[in-house]
Amino acid sequence: MVHHLQQIPFFYDLDASALTMIEQAAQTCLIERHAFFFHQDDPATHFYLLLEGSVRLMQVTATGEQVILRFVGPQDGIGIIAALEQATYPLAAQAVHDCVALVWDHATLRQLIERYPVLALRALRLVAGHLVELQTQYRELATERVERRVARALVRLGQQVGRNVEGGILINMPLSRQDVAEMTGTNLYSVSRIVSKWEKQGLLESRRERLLIREPHRLMVIAEDMPPEIPAPLR
Repeated sequence: MVHHLQQIPFFYDLDASALTMIEQAAQTCLIERHAFFFHQDDPATHFYLLLEGSVRLMQVTATGEQVILRFVGPQDGIGIIAALEQATYPLAAQAVHDCVALVWDHATLRQLIERYPVLALRALRLVAGHLVELQTQYRELATERVERRVARALVRLGQQVGRNVEGGILINMPLSRQDVAEMTGTNLYSVSRIVSKWEKQGLLESRRERLLIREPHRLMVIAEDMPPEIPAPLR
């Protein structure tokens, strides 16, 4: 387990004795598919480090709409706000697959941060990174056309939980078109129309439990609103 922790960015550069103490302070939890790690507005009592599985992070707006903010996979931290006193979770975390995670309660997490101050800086970076990502998503919702938002969401998802396979980038998780609609602030009809068009063009291949981005570069061209490549003149 200590060797595994060494591969996780949150614990980079800590020595073996520190990692052993951190590992011994953790509990291992199993979260079944569709179950929740926590709900929005629950007291922030635990910080989770995902070892296996994937998790959907989502928020319900003041008008009652559900928005999917991001998906996270192994080596990602969930709920770092538990390091603060009397905080609440600003979003809900739901298991997409059966998950295995290490978990530290609030008191233990505070003790570890006081003992290893570098963890406080990394916690701040986690929060800041999520804030920047949220700001980017809100800007996209306010300013970009729907097709570009959908392309950006799929590119981002490929970076977060995808893996390179023969034939493209595989997002090996249940991802409905309604999920994509909730990620991009649009409706199911628009997402279905766009995804169906991309499937016909060979950009994507979607199944119930997986999505294969067959042409990552072409999808990036749409996401970044770049001009299509101009073929070289024939000689």
